[in-house]
Amino acid sequence: MSAIIEVKDLYKEFSYYEKDVGLKNSVKNLFLRKKLIKKAVKQISFEIEQGEIVGFLGPNGAGKTTTLKMLSGILYPTSGYAKVLGYTPWERKNEFKRQFSIVMGQKNQLWWDLPANESLYLNKCIYEIDDRSYNETLGILTELLDVKDLLKVQVRRLSLGERMKMELIASLLHKPKILFLDEPTIGLDIISQRKIRDFISYYNKEQKTTVLLTSHYMADIEGLCKRTIVINHGEIVYDGELSKVNEIFDNTKIIKLQFESPIDIKSLENFGKIKEVEDLKATIEIEKSNVRESIMELLGRFPVKDFTIEDIPVEEGIAMLYSKGGKSLEKI
Repeated sequence: MSAIIEVKDLYKEFSYYEKDVGLKNSVKNLFLRKKLIKKAVKQISFEIEQGEIVGFLGPNGAGKTTTLKMLSGILYPTSGYAKVLGYTPWERKNEFKRQFSIVMGQKNQLWWDLPANESLYLNKCIYEIDDRSYNETLGILTELLDVKDLLKVQVRRLSLGERMKMELIASLLHKPKILFLDEPTIGLDIISQRKIRDFISYYNKEQKTTVLLTSHYMADIEGLCKRTIVINHGEIVYDGELSKVNEIFDNTKIIKLQFESPIDIKSLENFGKIKEVEDLKATIEIEKSNVRESIMELLGRFPVKDFTIEDIPVEEGIAMLYSKGGKSLEKI
């Protein structure tokens, strides 16, 4: 299957200027300014096939949103190559713009003071959707997201979760082949996050829509994505299956202990890094090669009631990838 998104050596830099405080420095800045360069995205390459849901992860300022904006044609790259649905995004051809949507959790596309149905109808006109298709699609989406009774309510009177559902509906009215989601569940409560995830998963299976998702909530990534791309300092540091992230750091294990009576917690430091202590429970991180020997000694020295041995949580593996500082890891 050919890739629906192709990216090769995509690079984006921004220039900006420093300025000190005060009127004197403002005047000085008119004649002499120090120009700085921010390398937001540094020659990244990847491919995404039709129907995939791919997590695009990274800390704040890593280059995630900049990449999405280039792939959707909002920004021009400094250099590099990209094809989305066979089009060069920043050429902004109408045929291309009709086949994708971008939803940004911190940006609104709906008119704040108007009912949601007004903005949705405007999108219908912009995309030249016929009445029958519009009414059918709107009915299905509002039913799935349980917001049919809210269409006539002013957007500013909706809750954050309800507004995000309306944003998703607006982005899907023209049945895009690709959906770029930038923090779609930011600020939402746990229940609303789960409802959005369930909807995205269902819609992807039904429509085979390709989804590129950024999120700081690992529940979103684990619930939706088999594959993840991790970017840091503008460079891709991992591209592969989410389930294999911890294989990169498989030299350590997590041991969770429950004791029958209080112990001297400091004595556990001899076994490894103490990660958490609560009442009669403790969690330590130890070298994988020492697991068997450590467990035998722990059972012999302390009143251990129960214990479990676990891999490093996925979110910790991701955090470790962030700390790589842009040093690329081999794809696995």
